[in-house]
Amino acid sequence: MNRQETDLNGPRLTRLAALRPAEIGAVSLLLVGCLLAGCGARDAAPAAPGAGASGAPAASGPVAAAASAASMPPVSVTLVRAQVRDFTIALEASGTVAALSSVDIKPQISAQVLAVHVKEGQFVERGAPLFTLDARVDAANLKKAEAQLLKDEASLADARRQLARSQDLLAKNFVSQGAVDTAQANVDGQQAVVAADRAAIDAVKAQLSFARIAAPSAGRVGQIAVYPGSSVSPNGAAMLTLTQINPMAVAFSLPQRQLGDALAALKGGAGKDARGLVTAVLPDGLGQRQGKLVFVDSAVDASSGTVKAKAQFDNKDQALWPGAYVTVKMAVQTLPDAVVVPQAAIVQGARGTAVFIAGPGNVAAIRPVKVLAQAGTEAVLSGLKGGERIVMDGRQNVRPGSPLVERAAEPGRGGSGAASGAAGGAASAGGRAP
Repeated sequence: MNRQETDLNGPRLTRLAALRPAEIGAVSLLLVGCLLAGCGARDAAPAAPGAGASGAPAASGPVAAAASAASMPPVSVTLVRAQVRDFTIALEASGTVAALSSVDIKPQISAQVLAVHVKEGQFVERGAPLFTLDARVDAANLKKAEAQLLKDEASLADARRQLARSQDLLAKNFVSQGAVDTAQANVDGQQAVVAADRAAIDAVKAQLSFARIAAPSAGRVGQIAVYPGSSVSPNGAAMLTLTQINPMAVAFSLPQRQLGDALAALKGGAGKDARGLVTAVLPDGLGQRQGKLVFVDSAVDASSGTVKAKAQFDNKDQALWPGAYVTVKMAVQTLPDAVVVPQAAIVQGARGTAVFIAGPGNVAAIRPVKVLAQAGTEAVLSGLKGGERIVMDGRQNVRPGSPLVERAAEPGRGGSGAASGAAGGAASAGGRAP
């Protein structure tokens, strides 16, 4: 038996003896590594579930969350409070200032200009004299027509006397009835002549009145194209343009989809529901004006898919000028008791729209919300309560559970006391939604 084992082990010993010294060393190192690995696996056997390194149960639940929040570095942010107030939804479009009336002044007769009674840029009332034309020919024609009237009136008086004499003679049977009828016809003919003379006088007076050109309405005098001595005619160029400055209109176009809102606003009134109120925002920070929607066109432009509208504005300070461009905002609906926050505080993520709120202990929490309406730099949200503090600046570094450190708001941006400040007006996607 021992001999067989010796024979069986013989080949192995022979093979080991045949190895070179370097190969024997490598095999030895490999055996030592395997022994050490076995020992480490035995010593590092997994602990029981819920046990720590010393066998104690591991922390979980609120304790773990608090430990995780405490491990996060504080984030410096600015906060705004959600406001509860009435929120007006407005349509926005580009508009052009247009005068309610603009009249080109032209003569109705061909004549020479004798006098100009106004200056360029002058404001005039209705009926104020503008020009005086040469009307000496018409004045002479008027005197001629008046003289002709006197002559024909004298003939009429004579015809009436002849008629009266004929009637007396007829009563005494000295003339026939035919003589009386002839006298009556002469009277009727002379009455018609006198009436024609009076009509001719009225025509000459009307022609003569054209020599005095007056303002048809109140307005501002534009560039004057003629001067004393200039010859003018009805077919010539305009002598000047008279433009009404106050009140002023703003013409703009709205998309077809907003036609219903525009028609509803046209019927709306002032008060809590401010439908129909229109705001014209002047360029370059020159302010804005409040007006009223007064016109919506009867047809949609098929080429552009828009409908024309017009609003009227008081313009006593002459801030609106014909031909200028303005931004028009028209109120179409008022949401009562809406929760309003700056659009810049809204976070857009893969899971939807949300905001970060500062919870108890100034710890950040994510709050899913829904945008109900937007206007300018503000938005109406559902899912919030009035007075809740919303993270605004610095939200891109905020994560749920992050400790927050409030800093002062930048100039021109909202702070913790108001929700009215986001510059830029558009919703920002700087933060991350869950």
